[in-house]
Amino acid sequence: MKIRQIAPSELEELLALYRHLHEVDDPLPDPATVDAVWQELSGNRRCRCLGVYVQDKLVSSCTLTVIPNLTRGCKPYGVIENVVTHADHRGQGHGKAVLAAALSIAWSQGCYKVMLLTGRKDEATFQFYEAAGFDRHEKQAFIAKRPVLGE
Repeated sequence: MKIRQIAPSELEELLALYRHLHEVDDPLPDPATVDAVWQELSGNRRCRCLGVYVQDKLVSSCTLTVIPNLTRGCKPYGVIENVVTHADHRGQGHGKAVLAAALSIAWSQGCYKVMLLTGRKDEATFQFYEAAGFDRHEKQAFIAKRPVLGE
């Protein structure tokens, strides 16, 4: 197992892995738009798309964003999103390893906390994140979603 930042040339591999993230997802826009978003994301020094590779195949990933902050002594905070492991590679420690790498980067950049949200409701998912160092009781999350036009 090797953990590293996902290279800009690995967009197709990442998109294939993301098919294991949600059973149903919004369709991607045209390839030029997807490529522009990926170029912006992969070129942003505050964002890291980390990947776990087994025999040079991307099997797990997450995205860490470090956000500047004017509280907590101007210490930044981190947000982790899009935690996913290929279905054929689950239960082998890859998800926990990529989260450990993301936390290590966040701590090295002076983050005072790292937040992660999950839409999953099963106890096994909660226990997975707790085993990776997250506390489900520390704070309460609230989500606002953009209204759908015409509703």
